[in-house]
Amino acid sequence: MESLDLNLLRLFDVVYTTRNISRAAQQLGMSQPATSQALTRLRLALGDHLFERAHGGVRPTPRAEELARSIQAGLALLDAAMTNEGSFDPSTSTAELRLHLTDIGEARFLPRLMREMQRVAPAMQVQAKAWPQADIPQALDNGDIHLAIGFLPEVRDSLRTELIEDRYVFLLRADHPLAEQFKRRTLAPQQLQKLDLVAVRSHAQTLRILHSLNLERRIKLMTSTFLALPAIVRDTDLAVLMPRVIAAGFEPADRFQLWDAGVPSNRFTVALHWSRRHEHSPMLRWARELLVSLFRSPAEVATRRLARK
Repeated sequence: MESLDLNLLRLFDVVYTTRNISRAAQQLGMSQPATSQALTRLRLALGDHLFERAHGGVRPTPRAEELARSIQAGLALLDAAMTNEGSFDPSTSTAELRLHLTDIGEARFLPRLMREMQRVAPAMQVQAKAWPQADIPQALDNGDIHLAIGFLPEVRDSLRTELIEDRYVFLLRADHPLAEQFKRRTLAPQQLQKLDLVAVRSHAQTLRILHSLNLERRIKLMTSTFLALPAIVRDTDLAVLMPRVIAAGFEPADRFQLWDAGVPSNRFTVALHWSRRHEHSPMLRWARELLVSLFRSPAEVATRRLARK
């Protein structure tokens, strides 16, 4: 530790996050030769290459992966101490909370979140935006977004807590002409081939499931967003594969029906993700606690209580 400069740890953190020495140099305001020289000093001090060349940049060694969590957590504590972020008062704050949410996530989470924030944090602002999953870890690290909510299997370099367990179902209008033929609420593979479907281009997981069921030719409409689905399903014979929690909230409820199907990867978990670098930020800690209190399912709460016993 006596031979280490704190700036070298910050350098490590930025290279680890960007996976690219040129981008790290730009972010740090350094020249690329100076960045490379500093990285060499850190490599010598720690006795490890830390980063190896990879397509489009660098990748961390196993030793660097071990170090990353401790370094990021330590830097987060130092940042919190140096900026005097000891407390956060949501009732007077004018801060902006930036979230990753897809359009379907916005419909599920924002109405209830904004009702609660109007009550407890009336001057704060919320900005919701959908990011490509591959870009979310870096966006969380550099503060472009504070929290990411969703089913995000590609987001691995983050801290997370589970909110909701859900499954995919088919949504049809209540008086769909095939309803009388489907006596059970679970659709068999041959029955799925009778459905005409609408799908959403941006929802990759549902498209993968439809592909696995050989239902691509049954897709009669491809939309760009989730927003039009309730009206489309209500007024046509088209069905849509979507999360049950969202589908169950469509109004009026008596105009829709939900059908289960034995589809692959049917169940999934919606989680709240954040960066280790900002774990100790009082505002983000408050926001995480608020979102968990609003949206964590009772079953998940019960499971966690049992795990603690």
